[in-house]
Amino acid sequence: MYEILFGPCRVGSLEIRNRFVRSATWDATADESGAVTDTSVAFYKRLGEGGIGLIVSGHAFVSALGQATPRQYGAHNDDMIPGLRRLVQAVHEGGGKIALQIAHAGINSGHLMSSGVTLPAVSRIPEMKRLHQEMTGEEIDGIVDDFAAAAVRGREAGFDAIQLHGAHGYLMSQFISPLYNHRTDRWGGSAENRRRFYTEVVHRVRQAIGPDFPFFIKFGVMDDSEGGLTLEDGIEAARQMVAAGIDAIEVSGGVGQGVYRTGENGTVRTPFQERAAAVKRAVEAPVILVAGIRSLETAQDIVMSGGADMVSMCRPFIREPHLVVRWQRGETAPATCITCNKCMAIVQRAEPLDCGEERRLREEIGA
Repeated sequence: MYEILFGPCRVGSLEIRNRFVRSATWDATADESGAVTDTSVAFYKRLGEGGIGLIVSGHAFVSALGQATPRQYGAHNDDMIPGLRRLVQAVHEGGGKIALQIAHAGINSGHLMSSGVTLPAVSRIPEMKRLHQEMTGEEIDGIVDDFAAAAVRGREAGFDAIQLHGAHGYLMSQFISPLYNHRTDRWGGSAENRRRFYTEVVHRVRQAIGPDFPFFIKFGVMDDSEGGLTLEDGIEAARQMVAAGIDAIEVSGGVGQGVYRTGENGTVRTPFQERAAAVKRAVEAPVILVAGIRSLETAQDIVMSGGADMVSMCRPFIREPHLVVRWQRGETAPATCITCNKCMAIVQRAEPLDCGEERRLREEIGA
């Protein structure tokens, strides 16, 4: 009944065993330097055995001033490569594929803000209390180089693909959003200039990793805040990124928060589904939708209706790393995730990512 979901698909040159993606999720298992630990490896080993087609790592910072959270993975220097290689091996042993997500937090680094560091900003924002300084053109070029270097490290570590984090208010979102970008040079002002950082990063990464290495982006195609990035401008950015070398786009949110709608077959965050469909109509590349999906019925409806080519989930795999295996063997009940967000409360304390509801149940039985 769900053959289309469990059949193979492709992202660029990468063949993936099914249409399920584990969306990038910060797991707070790295050490203080950003290096992979034994806890990280065990976490990804469970995911690798879970039948997921493509696993995207938790975001890895591309430069020291781009770290968003404590115990976040780093891809900012060559010392990180051996640990990252261990993550790849853990997933490959279970038959899965894994992409390295690379990111820079910019002005939205809660981790560095608490240590009194002056944060690199796209523009000065007087109402923002945290210490920040508008970047020079030379500094921006340096960060573009940092993205390219981090992507090469991911390729050298054996990852099957690279994903840019261009969503959720991090640095890439800050460049493209009028809410953060008030520049008047080549990096700001017009919509074309505001998306220049995206196209430059895509171009430089593609040059660095080669023409055939799988490369995609998690993209906040529209802001959910008044005065932010419009869907029209986001779709034009998507077109230009595909032309510059992006193989697939995972549609997510930019600055602000999406809206949830709960239905009988799972929870779908709207209007992300409509936005993904609009991107899919506009680009000649696979589109991946991350949208609070909790059931096979919802996933199949998205794919069959042309809303997206693949479906991406985060929290269901925290509670059930082997969810896809369960579904594939015929146990088709929706994910047991109840969207309580207790997992996010745990990881925000810089504790290793865990399902809060499962932890509560374990404590009740004394396990």
